[in-house]
Amino acid sequence: MGRLGRGKSGTTERAAAPGPLMQLASSFWAFKTLAAAVELELFTFLRDGRQATVKEVAEELGIHGRPADMFLAACASLGLLEKEGDGYRNSAVAEELLVAGRPRFFGGYVRFLSHREYPAWHDLTTALRENRPLTWDPENQESIFSAEDPVMMELFWEAMHSLSTSTAQVLAGTYDFGGHRRLLDIGGGSGAFPLEVCATYPGLSATVFDLPHVCPIAAEKIRQAGLDGAIDTVAGDFLADEPLPAGHDVAVLSMILHDWDESTGRALLRKCWEALEPGGVVLVVEWLLNPERTGPPAAALMGMNMIVETVGGQNYSEAEYADWLTDAGFREARVMRFDAMGANGAMVARKPR
Repeated sequence: MGRLGRGKSGTTERAAAPGPLMQLASSFWAFKTLAAAVELELFTFLRDGRQATVKEVAEELGIHGRPADMFLAACASLGLLEKEGDGYRNSAVAEELLVAGRPRFFGGYVRFLSHREYPAWHDLTTALRENRPLTWDPENQESIFSAEDPVMMELFWEAMHSLSTSTAQVLAGTYDFGGHRRLLDIGGGSGAFPLEVCATYPGLSATVFDLPHVCPIAAEKIRQAGLDGAIDTVAGDFLADEPLPAGHDVAVLSMILHDWDESTGRALLRKCWEALEPGGVVLVVEWLLNPERTGPPAAALMGMNMIVETVGGQNYSEAEYADWLTDAGFREARVMRFDAMGANGAMVARKPR
Protein backbone atom coordinates (compact mmCIF):
# COMPACT_ATOMS: atom_id res chain seq x y z
CA MET A 1 0.00 0.00 0.00
CA GLY A 2 1.14 3.54 -0.70
CA ARG A 3 2.03 6.00 2.03
CA LEU A 4 -0.88 8.17 3.13
CA GLY A 5 -0.66 11.94 3.49
CA ARG A 6 -2.83 14.98 3.99
CA GLY A 7 -3.98 17.10 1.07
CA LYS A 8 -4.41 20.86 1.22
CA SER A 9 -8.10 20.43 1.95
CA GLY A 10 -7.37 18.24 4.93
CA THR A 11 -8.64 15.10 3.22
CA THR A 12 -6.54 11.97 3.31
CA GLU A 13 -4.65 11.30 0.07
CA ARG A 14 -2.74 8.23 -1.03
CA ALA A 15 0.84 8.95 -2.11
CA ALA A 16 1.78 7.80 -5.59
CA ALA A 17 2.98 4.21 -5.60
CA PRO A 18 6.64 4.08 -6.71
CA GLY A 19 6.46 0.55 -8.13
CA PRO A 20 5.43 1.41 -11.71
CA LEU A 21 8.03 4.17 -11.86
CA MET A 22 10.73 1.78 -10.64
CA GLN A 23 9.70 -0.73 -13.27
CA LEU A 24 9.87 1.96 -15.95
CA ALA A 25 13.26 3.23 -14.77
CA SER A 26 14.83 -0.22 -14.73
CA SER A 27 13.17 -1.65 -17.85
CA PHE A 28 16.53 -1.74 -19.65
CA TRP A 29 17.63 -4.50 -17.25
CA ALA A 30 15.12 -6.84 -18.86
CA PHE A 31 16.04 -5.86 -22.41
CA LYS A 32 19.78 -6.29 -21.91
CA THR A 33 19.21 -9.64 -20.23
CA LEU A 34 17.30 -10.76 -23.31
CA ALA A 35 19.97 -9.28 -25.61
CA ALA A 36 22.76 -11.09 -23.75
CA ALA A 37 20.87 -14.38 -23.97
CA VAL A 38 20.46 -13.97 -27.73
CA GLU A 39 24.09 -12.90 -28.19
CA LEU A 40 25.34 -15.92 -26.21
CA GLU A 41 22.90 -18.20 -28.11
CA LEU A 42 21.42 -19.53 -24.87
CA PHE A 43 18.08 -20.43 -26.44
CA THR A 44 19.70 -22.13 -29.42
CA PHE A 45 21.72 -24.29 -27.00
CA LEU A 46 18.52 -25.28 -25.18
CA ARG A 47 16.51 -25.96 -28.35
CA ASP A 48 14.24 -28.97 -28.87
CA GLY A 49 13.44 -29.45 -25.19
CA ARG A 50 17.01 -29.73 -23.94
CA GLN A 51 17.34 -29.15 -20.21
CA ALA A 52 20.61 -28.02 -18.63
CA THR A 53 21.94 -27.11 -15.20
CA VAL A 54 23.65 -23.86 -14.27
CA LYS A 55 27.03 -25.58 -14.54
CA GLU A 56 26.27 -27.03 -17.98
CA VAL A 57 25.04 -23.68 -19.30
CA ALA A 58 28.07 -21.88 -17.89
CA GLU A 59 30.42 -24.32 -19.60
CA GLU A 60 28.58 -24.14 -22.93
CA LEU A 61 28.33 -20.34 -23.02
CA GLY A 62 31.81 -19.71 -21.63
CA ILE A 63 30.71 -17.71 -18.59
CA HIS A 64 31.41 -18.07 -14.87
CA GLY A 65 29.16 -19.99 -12.52
CA ARG A 66 28.08 -17.06 -10.33
CA PRO A 67 26.78 -14.85 -13.17
CA ALA A 68 25.32 -17.91 -14.92
CA ASP A 69 23.21 -18.65 -11.84
CA MET A 70 21.77 -15.12 -11.76
CA PHE A 71 21.48 -14.96 -15.55
CA LEU A 72 19.30 -18.07 -15.74
CA ALA A 73 17.17 -16.93 -12.81
CA ALA A 74 16.61 -13.60 -14.59
CA CYS A 75 15.67 -15.29 -17.87
CA ALA A 76 13.23 -17.54 -16.02
CA SER A 77 11.68 -14.54 -14.26
CA LEU A 78 11.06 -12.93 -17.65
CA GLY A 79 9.24 -15.99 -18.98
CA LEU A 80 12.08 -16.91 -21.35
CA LEU A 81 13.06 -20.11 -19.50
CA GLU A 82 11.31 -22.70 -17.36
CA LYS A 83 12.93 -24.56 -14.46
CA GLU A 84 12.38 -28.12 -13.33
CA GLY A 85 14.55 -29.42 -10.53
CA ASP A 86 18.08 -28.17 -11.19
CA GLY A 87 17.57 -27.82 -14.94
CA TYR A 88 16.45 -24.98 -17.18
CA ARG A 89 14.76 -25.29 -20.58
CA ASN A 90 13.27 -22.88 -23.12
CA SER A 91 9.80 -21.53 -22.58
CA ALA A 92 7.38 -21.88 -25.49
CA VAL A 93 8.01 -18.32 -26.70
CA ALA A 94 11.79 -18.76 -26.60
CA GLU A 95 11.57 -22.09 -28.42
CA GLU A 96 9.53 -20.60 -31.24
CA LEU A 97 11.03 -17.12 -31.58
CA LEU A 98 14.55 -17.13 -30.12
CA VAL A 99 16.18 -20.27 -31.52
CA ALA A 100 18.48 -19.32 -34.41
CA GLY A 101 17.38 -20.73 -37.74
CA ARG A 102 13.70 -21.02 -36.88
CA PRO A 103 11.30 -19.45 -39.43
CA ARG A 104 10.13 -16.76 -36.98
CA PHE A 105 13.51 -16.11 -35.33
CA PHE A 106 13.27 -12.77 -33.52
CA GLY A 107 16.87 -12.66 -32.34
CA GLY A 108 18.04 -10.62 -35.32
CA TYR A 109 15.80 -7.75 -34.25
CA VAL A 110 17.02 -8.03 -30.66
CA ARG A 111 20.64 -7.89 -31.83
CA PHE A 112 19.89 -4.89 -34.05
CA LEU A 113 18.36 -2.98 -31.15
CA SER A 114 21.24 -3.90 -28.85
CA HIS A 115 24.07 -3.06 -31.25
CA ARG A 116 22.65 -0.04 -33.09
CA GLU A 117 19.84 1.66 -31.24
CA TYR A 118 20.56 1.03 -27.56
CA PRO A 119 23.96 2.82 -27.64
CA ALA A 120 22.41 5.80 -29.44
CA TRP A 121 19.62 6.10 -26.88
CA HIS A 122 22.29 6.76 -24.24
CA ASP A 123 22.53 10.27 -25.68
CA LEU A 124 18.83 10.88 -26.31
CA THR A 125 19.03 14.32 -24.71
CA THR A 126 21.44 15.42 -27.46
CA ALA A 127 19.06 14.19 -30.15
CA LEU A 128 16.21 16.10 -28.53
CA ARG A 129 18.21 19.32 -28.24
CA GLU A 130 19.81 19.18 -31.68
CA ASN A 131 17.01 17.48 -33.65
CA ARG A 132 19.36 15.11 -35.43
CA PRO A 133 19.79 11.34 -35.61
CA LEU A 134 22.48 9.61 -33.59
CA THR A 135 22.80 6.26 -35.36
CA TRP A 136 24.20 7.74 -38.58
CA ASP A 137 25.63 10.99 -39.90
CA PRO A 138 23.41 12.71 -42.49
CA GLU A 139 26.31 14.96 -43.50
CA ASN A 140 28.47 12.01 -44.58
CA GLN A 141 25.95 9.28 -45.44
CA GLU A 142 23.54 9.46 -48.31
CA SER A 143 20.78 7.62 -46.50
CA ILE A 144 19.85 5.87 -43.29
CA PHE A 145 19.59 2.72 -45.43
CA SER A 146 23.04 3.06 -46.98
CA ALA A 147 24.72 -0.06 -48.32
CA GLU A 148 27.97 1.25 -46.87
CA ASP A 149 26.74 0.88 -43.26
CA PRO A 150 27.97 -2.56 -42.09
CA VAL A 151 25.56 -2.76 -39.14
CA MET A 152 22.61 -2.04 -41.39
CA MET A 153 23.69 -4.64 -43.93
CA GLU A 154 24.58 -7.29 -41.36
CA LEU A 155 21.72 -6.85 -38.91
CA PHE A 156 18.99 -4.52 -40.16
CA TRP A 157 17.48 -6.53 -43.01
CA GLU A 158 17.38 -9.78 -41.06
CA ALA A 159 15.90 -7.87 -38.12
CA MET A 160 13.22 -6.35 -40.31
CA HIS A 161 12.50 -9.71 -41.92
CA SER A 162 11.75 -11.20 -38.52
CA LEU A 163 9.57 -8.27 -37.48
CA SER A 164 7.79 -8.06 -40.83
CA THR A 165 7.15 -11.80 -41.07
CA SER A 166 5.24 -11.84 -37.80
CA THR A 167 3.32 -8.68 -38.75
CA ALA A 168 2.53 -10.02 -42.23
CA GLN A 169 1.11 -13.25 -40.78
CA VAL A 170 -1.35 -11.22 -38.72
CA LEU A 171 -2.21 -8.95 -41.65
CA ALA A 172 -2.83 -11.92 -43.96
CA GLY A 173 -5.30 -13.27 -41.43
CA THR A 174 -7.00 -9.90 -40.89
CA TYR A 175 -7.32 -8.36 -44.34
CA ASP A 176 -8.87 -10.38 -47.18
CA PHE A 177 -6.47 -10.29 -50.12
CA GLY A 178 -8.62 -12.79 -52.00
CA GLY A 179 -10.16 -10.11 -54.19
CA HIS A 180 -6.80 -8.83 -55.46
CA ARG A 181 -4.58 -10.00 -58.31
CA ARG A 182 -1.20 -8.34 -57.76
CA LEU A 183 0.38 -6.72 -54.73
CA LEU A 184 3.04 -3.99 -54.70
CA ASP A 185 5.20 -3.96 -51.55
CA ILE A 186 6.79 -0.49 -51.49
CA GLY A 187 10.09 -0.42 -49.61
CA GLY A 188 9.51 -4.14 -49.17
CA GLY A 189 13.01 -4.99 -47.92
CA SER A 190 13.50 -8.73 -47.73
CA GLY A 191 10.03 -9.45 -49.08
CA ALA A 192 8.51 -10.73 -45.85
CA PHE A 193 5.06 -9.32 -46.57
CA PRO A 194 4.49 -10.81 -50.03
CA LEU A 195 6.09 -14.08 -48.92
CA GLU A 196 3.49 -14.48 -46.18
CA VAL A 197 0.54 -13.05 -48.09
CA CYS A 198 1.18 -14.97 -51.32
CA ALA A 199 1.63 -18.19 -49.35
CA THR A 200 -1.76 -17.57 -47.73
CA TYR A 201 -3.46 -16.49 -50.98
CA PRO A 202 -2.05 -18.72 -53.79
CA GLY A 203 -3.85 -16.77 -56.52
CA LEU A 204 -2.01 -13.55 -55.62
CA SER A 205 1.27 -12.44 -57.21
CA ALA A 206 3.49 -9.60 -55.98
CA THR A 207 6.34 -7.18 -56.62
CA VAL A 208 8.90 -6.09 -54.05
CA PHE A 209 10.06 -2.55 -54.82
CA ASP A 210 13.21 -1.43 -53.01
CA LEU A 211 16.74 -0.08 -53.41
CA PRO A 212 19.14 -1.88 -55.78
CA HIS A 213 21.31 -3.27 -52.97
CA VAL A 214 18.22 -4.60 -51.14
CA CYS A 215 16.52 -6.45 -54.00
CA PRO A 216 19.05 -9.34 -54.02
CA ILE A 217 18.21 -9.98 -50.35
CA ALA A 218 14.52 -10.27 -51.24
CA ALA A 219 15.27 -12.37 -54.32
CA GLU A 220 17.15 -14.91 -52.19
CA LYS A 221 14.32 -15.12 -49.64
CA ILE A 222 11.84 -15.61 -52.50
CA ARG A 223 14.00 -18.36 -54.01
CA GLN A 224 14.32 -20.15 -50.67
CA ALA A 225 10.53 -20.07 -50.27
CA GLY A 226 10.00 -21.49 -53.76
CA LEU A 227 7.89 -18.49 -54.80
CA ASP A 228 10.01 -17.29 -57.75
CA GLY A 229 7.05 -17.55 -60.09
CA ALA A 230 4.72 -15.57 -57.84
CA ILE A 231 6.94 -12.76 -56.54
CA ASP A 232 9.44 -10.61 -58.41
CA THR A 233 11.63 -7.65 -57.46
CA VAL A 234 12.00 -4.22 -59.05
CA ALA A 235 14.90 -1.97 -58.06
CA GLY A 236 14.22 1.70 -57.53
CA ASP A 237 13.97 4.54 -55.04
CA PHE A 238 10.49 5.63 -53.97
CA LEU A 239 11.93 9.03 -52.99
CA ALA A 240 13.23 9.68 -56.52
CA ASP A 241 11.33 11.58 -59.16
CA GLU A 242 10.00 8.50 -60.91
CA PRO A 243 6.70 6.57 -60.83
CA LEU A 244 6.14 3.42 -58.86
CA PRO A 245 5.72 0.16 -60.80
CA ALA A 246 2.27 -0.04 -62.42
CA GLY A 247 -0.10 -2.98 -62.85
CA HIS A 248 -1.05 -3.59 -59.22
CA ASP A 249 -4.44 -3.48 -57.53
CA VAL A 250 -3.20 -3.44 -53.92
CA ALA A 251 -0.18 -1.66 -52.41
CA VAL A 252 1.37 -2.09 -48.98
CA LEU A 253 3.42 0.53 -47.11
CA SER A 254 4.52 -1.39 -44.04
CA MET A 255 6.55 0.50 -41.42
CA ILE A 256 7.62 2.98 -44.10
CA LEU A 257 5.90 6.32 -43.56
CA HIS A 258 7.17 6.78 -40.00
CA ASP A 259 10.71 7.11 -41.39
CA TRP A 260 9.92 10.36 -43.20
CA ASP A 261 8.44 13.81 -42.68
CA GLU A 262 4.86 14.70 -43.60
CA SER A 263 5.60 16.16 -47.03
CA THR A 264 7.52 13.02 -48.04
CA GLY A 265 4.73 10.77 -46.77
CA ARG A 266 2.08 12.73 -48.62
CA ALA A 267 4.12 12.63 -51.84
CA LEU A 268 4.54 8.86 -51.55
CA LEU A 269 0.81 8.35 -51.07
CA ARG A 270 0.16 10.40 -54.21
CA LYS A 271 2.58 8.10 -56.06
CA CYS A 272 0.63 5.12 -54.76
CA TRP A 273 -2.61 6.63 -56.04
CA GLU A 274 -1.08 7.23 -59.48
CA ALA A 275 0.41 3.72 -59.71
CA LEU A 276 -2.61 1.72 -58.51
CA GLU A 277 -5.24 0.52 -60.92
CA PRO A 278 -8.73 2.08 -60.56
CA GLY A 279 -10.45 0.49 -57.59
CA GLY A 280 -7.07 -0.45 -56.11
CA VAL A 281 -6.42 -0.44 -52.35
CA VAL A 282 -3.53 0.90 -50.29
CA LEU A 283 -2.69 -0.38 -46.81
CA VAL A 284 -0.56 1.77 -44.49
CA VAL A 285 0.67 -0.65 -41.82
CA GLU A 286 2.09 1.16 -38.78
CA TRP A 287 2.08 1.72 -35.04
CA LEU A 288 -0.79 4.20 -35.15
CA LEU A 289 -1.10 6.93 -32.55
CA ASN A 290 -4.60 7.72 -31.36
CA PRO A 291 -6.18 10.96 -32.65
CA GLU A 292 -5.26 12.74 -29.38
CA ARG A 293 -1.61 11.67 -29.78
CA THR A 294 -1.45 10.36 -26.21
CA GLY A 295 -0.72 6.71 -26.98
CA PRO A 296 -0.59 3.82 -27.17
CA PRO A 297 2.92 3.65 -25.65
CA ALA A 298 4.40 1.43 -28.37
CA ALA A 299 3.41 3.93 -31.05
CA ALA A 300 4.54 6.97 -29.07
CA LEU A 301 7.89 5.40 -28.13
CA MET A 302 8.50 4.36 -31.73
CA GLY A 303 8.20 8.07 -32.42
CA MET A 304 10.99 8.70 -29.92
CA ASN A 305 13.09 6.17 -31.78
CA MET A 306 12.56 8.18 -34.95
CA ILE A 307 14.31 11.12 -33.26
CA VAL A 308 17.37 8.92 -32.77
CA GLU A 309 17.18 7.21 -36.18
CA THR A 310 15.86 9.67 -38.76
CA VAL A 311 16.12 13.25 -40.00
CA GLY A 312 12.40 13.97 -40.23
CA GLY A 313 10.52 10.81 -39.30
CA GLN A 314 7.93 10.45 -36.57
CA ASN A 315 4.95 8.32 -35.71
CA TYR A 316 1.66 9.70 -36.93
CA SER A 317 -1.92 9.30 -35.77
CA GLU A 318 -4.67 7.45 -37.59
CA ALA A 319 -6.40 10.81 -38.10
CA GLU A 320 -3.34 12.27 -39.81
CA TYR A 321 -3.01 9.30 -42.15
CA ALA A 322 -6.71 9.53 -42.98
CA ASP A 323 -6.24 13.17 -44.00
CA TRP A 324 -3.18 12.36 -46.12
CA LEU A 325 -5.00 9.53 -47.89
CA THR A 326 -8.04 11.67 -48.61
CA ASP A 327 -5.91 14.55 -49.90
CA ALA A 328 -4.05 12.11 -52.19
CA GLY A 329 -7.34 11.13 -53.82
CA PHE A 330 -8.17 7.92 -51.94
CA ARG A 331 -11.64 7.32 -50.54
CA GLU A 332 -13.25 5.21 -47.80
CA ALA A 333 -10.23 5.56 -45.46
CA ARG A 334 -10.71 3.37 -42.40
CA VAL A 335 -8.70 1.86 -39.57
CA MET A 336 -8.19 -1.89 -39.40
CA ARG A 337 -6.88 -2.80 -35.95
CA PHE A 338 -4.80 -5.82 -35.01
CA ASP A 339 -2.05 -6.80 -32.61
CA ALA A 340 1.30 -7.63 -34.23
CA MET A 341 4.99 -7.25 -33.46
CA GLY A 342 5.54 -4.42 -35.92
CA ALA A 343 2.18 -2.63 -35.98
CA ASN A 344 -1.10 -2.17 -34.17
CA GLY A 345 -3.18 -1.65 -37.29
CA ALA A 346 -3.48 -0.43 -40.84
CA MET A 347 -5.13 2.46 -42.59
CA VAL A 348 -7.02 1.09 -45.59
CA ALA A 349 -8.26 3.29 -48.45
CA ARG A 350 -9.43 2.79 -52.03
CA LYS A 351 -8.74 4.56 -55.32
CA PRO A 352 -12.05 5.38 -57.02
CA ARG A 353 -12.87 3.44 -60.19
